Amino acid sequence: MINNVLYCGDNLEVLEKLEKESIDLIYIDPPFFSNKQYEVVWGDEAEKRSFEDRWEGGTEHYIGWMKPRVQLMYEVLKPTGSFYLHCDWHANAHLRIMLDDIFGRNNFRNEIIWSYETGGIPQKDFSRKHDSIFRYSKSDRYIFNSKEIEEKRSDEVLRRIASGIPGAARSKGEYRHPSDVWRIPSINAMAKERQGYPTQKPEELLERIIKVSSIKGDIVLDAFCGCGTTMAVAHRLKRKWIGIDISPIAIKLVEKRLKKIGTIKSKHYETIGLPITEKDLKKLKPFEFQNWVINAMEAKHSKKKSGDLGLDGYLLYGELFKKGSAGIQVKQSEGIGRNVIDNFKSALERANYKIGYLIAFSFGKGAYEEVARLKNKGETDIELVKVEDLINKKWKAKNE
Repeated sequence: MINNVLYCGDNLEVLEKLEKESIDLIYIDPPFFSNKQYEVVWGDEAEKRSFEDRWEGGTEHYIGWMKPRVQLMYEVLKPTGSFYLHCDWHANAHLRIMLDDIFGRNNFRNEIIWSYETGGIPQKDFSRKHDSIFRYSKSDRYIFNSKEIEEKRSDEVLRRIASGIPGAARSKGEYRHPSDVWRIPSINAMAKERQGYPTQKPEELLERIIKVSSIKGDIVLDAFCGCGTTMAVAHRLKRKWIGIDISPIAIKLVEKRLKKIGTIKSKHYETIGLPITEKDLKKLKPFEFQNWVINAMEAKHSKKKSGDLGLDGYLLYGELFKKGSAGIQVKQSEGIGRNVIDNFKSALERANYKIGYLIAFSFGKGAYEEVARLKNKGETDIELVKVEDLINKKWKAKNE
């Protein structure tokens, strides 16, 4: 068993390769069935990433997608292990039935309510201010370190205890047994731990789960690891960990986050499955491929996914970024023709860019001829960039 490892790929395929009954604790925060497509700022207003959260086939399709993955997680979980699934109101009832079917109703332990203040204010409904976290065990021999996460009693209860009046308070002591309602603030825009990931959860939330359901040296698995909160907290609490995510951009973000942890270096963990060949990149979803290209070029994503004038990103040149800029268009295609060049030229002109980079797997003769014609006429300076050159790091921006 390889520990402290990040896997980039479909968790269904990765989980099949993991050793059976080898994991002590599993926490997953899968994409919620909310019919949204996330578009979120990463780092600054110009860096936008889109993350899909959509299943066109409805709830049954979503549960059908989730069930084989959770079944494999059940198989890799130790008999003494615990399982946590994070969800919201969109599909929590359906997920609970699925989990009962896999783990058995007798192994349902809690529905934890994570209560927070953020969220919308509907006109005709109560505000939705909580998520559900379903906790299951695999048997009745599971770890539960309640002392690790005892909760401080309210000031009113402490006042009653201090009064010394018989019956003023039923319990004694400053702390009480943890309840299934956790009031933990969500991550705000100013939080130091904020990564800009659309569904990032606070470290305090994962700290409670890891402390109560594992001990030092245990293996913690997150099969939808996103920006790596589980990995960061598990490492800080001296647990081993395994993270899986299908997004290469997410895995790169986890790597970046881990490097900021003073006690961990790249030699302390391994990354497996990041796309390194054209074949790998052709398998990516379009928005993931676009993200990979923009990041490989060290460029910026377009400020808006809609209304971006046909451009996917841009480069900034010169001192203080004032001397010029270039537009970028990404095509997950081969044999790009002249018509694409014409459309790209129009997009560049609308955005007032004099330089443009068109990225694809290959280009046809007509594309090269049209680029040469435009350059000879002194119009738009377009460079055709092959994905192969980005992979091999042979490409450099003009005026770099």
